[in-house]
Amino acid sequence: GREYTRLIALTRRPLSFESPRLANRIIRFDAMEEQLRAVACDDAYCCLGTTRREARSAQAFRAVDHDLVLRYARCAQASGAKTLVVVSTVGAAPESRYLYLRVKGETELALEALRFRSLHLMQPSLLLGKRSQWRAAEVFGRVLAPLVNPLLLGRASQWRAIEAATVAAAMRCAALTGRLGTHRHTWPALQSLARTGKL
Repeated sequence: GREYTRLIALTRRPLSFESPRLANRIIRFDAMEEQLRAVACDDAYCCLGTTRREARSAQAFRAVDHDLVLRYARCAQASGAKTLVVVSTVGAAPESRYLYLRVKGETELALEALRFRSLHLMQPSLLLGKRSQWRAAEVFGRVLAPLVNPLLLGRASQWRAIEAATVAAAMRCAALTGRLGTHRHTWPALQSLARTGKL
């Protein structure tokens, strides 16, 4: 399949690793448009997000998970990206009474309106993996996931906890499929993409 010749990682802090094909650019989100003006890309990936608790207010949460994600998507489009892959969440729905799911759903709709050639919305449930700061729910999730995941069958399988590394692998494979249009990927599709590169 198609491979990338150059990767540009946009982060707030320097990455802890290096690679010959990787360029790590430290950006300030308040000046993102200006800092990304000279960047060119084919595919763009977005993992921006916070929680209501970390943001400390509904407005601050929306500013990141909706406004900042859309600003990044527009920057990517201006840089030539035809494919956008975004981490959203299972259960995202603009009509949800839960702030987190409602904002994620509204963000998905707004991203669709930008009309990328390919838009992949990754919809994992609880993400498992190494973190600098653990939240209580994630600690319980890591302990309980091996017990609960096998019990979530059929449509309920989309709520299974998943390793962040699996989602990352699925994101790459989703972009490289070249499929046109908008696609939402929950646990079964994320696993399939990560394992086989196919849906």
